[in-house]
Amino acid sequence: MKLKVKTLKFSAGRPVAILHKKFAENSSIHVDERIFIEKGKNKIAAIVDVGKSFLDENEIALSSEIIILMKLKQGDNVNVEIAPKPESLMLIQKKLFGKKLNEKEINLIISDIVKNKLTEAEIAYFISAIYKSGMVMKEIMHMTKAIVNTGNKLNLKGKIVDKHSIGGIPGRTTPIVVSICSAAGLLMPKTSSRAITSPSGTADAMEVLCRVDFNVSELKKIIKKTNACIVWGGSLNIAPADDKIIHVEKLLNLDPKPQLIASIMAKKISVNAKYLLIEIPYGKNAKVSKRQAKVLEKDFKILAKNFGIKVKCFLNKSNEPIGNGVGPVLEIFDVIKVLKRKDKCYKLEDKSLELSGKIFELCGKAKKGKGKEMARRILDSGAAFKKFREIVKAQKGKIREYKPAKYKKDIYAENKTIKEIKTKEINNLARTAGCPLDKRAGVYLYKHAGDKIKKREKILTIYAESKIELREAVKYYRKVKPVRFK
Repeated sequence: MKLKVKTLKFSAGRPVAILHKKFAENSSIHVDERIFIEKGKNKIAAIVDVGKSFLDENEIALSSEIIILMKLKQGDNVNVEIAPKPESLMLIQKKLFGKKLNEKEINLIISDIVKNKLTEAEIAYFISAIYKSGMVMKEIMHMTKAIVNTGNKLNLKGKIVDKHSIGGIPGRTTPIVVSICSAAGLLMPKTSSRAITSPSGTADAMEVLCRVDFNVSELKKIIKKTNACIVWGGSLNIAPADDKIIHVEKLLNLDPKPQLIASIMAKKISVNAKYLLIEIPYGKNAKVSKRQAKVLEKDFKILAKNFGIKVKCFLNKSNEPIGNGVGPVLEIFDVIKVLKRKDKCYKLEDKSLELSGKIFELCGKAKKGKGKEMARRILDSGAAFKKFREIVKAQKGKIREYKPAKYKKDIYAENKTIKEIKTKEINNLARTAGCPLDKRAGVYLYKHAGDKIKKREKILTIYAESKIELREAVKYYRKVKPVRFK
């Protein structure tokens, strides 16, 4: 079937084709089914939508993802045919029924995700299957390899170090750690994600100050200039399957363990990291318990050894935010406080020094037990802040002050001592206020668990970009009471 291209200049985040309603009905093509778009040697699978008023029956509107990839223009003729359901759907169903997948089967699923042959609903089906049935180590290895092989690799050379936290506990250590380690001469190309289930990812926070979306060529220039970068991995096409899976995980609010492990390791392999520190916070208010943290540690070590990476897992009990800010702008406030050595944020500073020190010891930069001391000297000397400024400048930004969101509500103490700050509820509070989409929204904590306070003393402020979001956030705070008093 031949149709004429109509360019409407719209982006869908994946290949989408809009057909005239009458043409779709006559051809027995339905919404969310797949069709192949073909012109010459170029052929791409697209998800179907239908329209009427803006299209003629012989026209097809294509998303910018297709227009760019196939180099199409207004009026071009393309061939359209119904695409069969991908075989990977049957394999996803197999996983849902609790059966193991072999390397060939996992490769096919990951390949279909990258080629946009699976819809978001079908990717959600895959995530749910992993969440329900789990994966053995051999499957995780196959998935890691498949994610790496379907994306770009940086092919960097040198003593490359990296760190990653499994997340769940607010507090932006990465910009501080990268600044300290690269100031010491280590190569640290940090590719970070955006928020999945939290109010802010490292990429969301860094985007407050500078660009985080670069191609591989641009990134290599930044690293050559500064020894480091702090960027969003999604723009580099390093692990495109993982980026698509993470996008759907956000919608589901799920982060299955096998996918988490494969995702982290694939990105480290792609940047050619030789030394890797993985932080695994555990506890009542963290993502995992101590027992689950030890299982994760074991899995990471097996996987890292298989791919030739020297890994150290840092398990630490964390039951509350380690910084004061929760949300992109408020977390960057804390980072700059620590780096500037003014108005200190002690818990965030101590954790960042501990992580930096462990990296120094892991790669042989410092003797065992001396890494934290070395990290503190670099931080106190101002070298880390200088390096951070260099990184921000190289990433087309500059350090300047940003005000939090326009609307705010102060919350006051109900008693003299804080017994507990429920991290998950604080995260949800910040998301209710508009994070991570509204970068200036969030929660700012003035006190932490165990702190003695005066009755009616201010303990936190909720910030939001609209009165409605603020009202909903305050309502949520009063309902769940994320701060408990003795």
